[in-house]
Amino acid sequence: MFRLFLQSLVLVGLCLQVTDLFAHFLFIRIGDHAEGGRAAEVFFSERAEAGDPRFVPKIAHTKLWMQSQPGKFEPLTVAAASDRLRAVVPSKGAASVVGECEYGVLKRDVPFLLQYFPKAVAGDPQKLNGLSSRREIPFEIMAEFKEGAVTLTALRNGKPVPGIVFTTVDDDLVNEELTANKAGKATWKPDAAGHYCVYAKDVLAKKGSHGGEAYSEVRRFATLAFNWPLVRSGDDDAAVAMFEKAIAARAVWRKFPGFTAEIDGAVDGRVFSGTVKIDADGSVETEIDAESIQEWVDDQLGSIVLHRKASSGKRPKPVLRFADDYTSHPLGRLLTFVGGSFASSYRVKDDQIMVVNRNIGPQNFTITILDNDKTADGKFLPRTYVVQYWDSKTGRLNRSESFRNGWKRVGAFDLPESLLVTKASKGGLIVREFKLSKHKLLESK
Repeated sequence: MFRLFLQSLVLVGLCLQVTDLFAHFLFIRIGDHAEGGRAAEVFFSERAEAGDPRFVPKIAHTKLWMQSQPGKFEPLTVAAASDRLRAVVPSKGAASVVGECEYGVLKRDVPFLLQYFPKAVAGDPQKLNGLSSRREIPFEIMAEFKEGAVTLTALRNGKPVPGIVFTTVDDDLVNEELTANKAGKATWKPDAAGHYCVYAKDVLAKKGSHGGEAYSEVRRFATLAFNWPLVRSGDDDAAVAMFEKAIAARAVWRKFPGFTAEIDGAVDGRVFSGTVKIDADGSVETEIDAESIQEWVDDQLGSIVLHRKASSGKRPKPVLRFADDYTSHPLGRLLTFVGGSFASSYRVKDDQIMVVNRNIGPQNFTITILDNDKTADGKFLPRTYVVQYWDSKTGRLNRSESFRNGWKRVGAFDLPESLLVTKASKGGLIVREFKLSKHKLLESK
């Protein structure tokens, strides 16, 4: 009896492995601007989110193309991460990303070649409706977005496939099946906001070999993924409140009189010393015995003052929304600024801004706070943080800089006492440091 029980467990396990494989598809997800920029991420999973890392080597050769203008397909640089593939796309604008992947030959009821043709779209529906299929893709799902509905068409070698079945997948893994009409079209109205995936299957009675393995048919899966609605308007009150609370928790200099201090340090192996004066308006004056170092010192002190000095005017209320539903990220929820010129996004945790993401033309950069100090007033000051810079087209990491700040309480103000900066790039590692001493507040005017 026990042996039969074990045999049953083995059979169940084998069935689960087969079912698990066929429950997984290749999905693409186009996210908001975040760490390293905005990306099209490829997942081998039940839906467009992190899948099983064991399968990543099997899909690492996937090719992707982006279309933002009708008929113009740009190949993307695809990089493999631990549980997904990633390709950088422009931080703004409508985009369609389509791909192809020959998974390999599998032997089930019959040996077959498994092929995936994933796709994702994001942005303005009118612009997306004007985009075309990629003729080199033999099996692709096209979508037309109109009046709160999605009309799906599966193209086989550029022609609609009548009677094909589309299966939808929502965030809760709830499915709905749609059958295309004689024109090859099926119209569907998502019943709630969220992220949706659609897949369709096509089987060809075609014999051949791949990688030295023979197969008797080809099984193709085309997928499509998108957020619904495609464009979200307005803000999320909870996101705005979270951001505003974090802004209020930062340490700032109010009624700042300015200060003077002595400075010494080392930059690229050269030691220096001198004096520093920061006026009430935040202007920086330094006298340093090494002229080539002065610009770097002035830049660093200017940045510190800019981030600490209280704003003199009333700041407009920000327009933010949550970028996703992921609430367990170690650095906090991802908040996206609606509008703006730098495609900004932030992560906020425990009333602290932990991450700042920006795009500035040819590069994306991310500031990641690793540790904050708490002042006598219960406010937060940055202690250590890292800034990383990526090429906005290829996603290549150009350089990384780490910062360690020291602060000194003088009167009612927490003033800079030290700064250590390391910069890593293809040119090697550079270490720079300065220390301030003998701080003296200026007389208030």
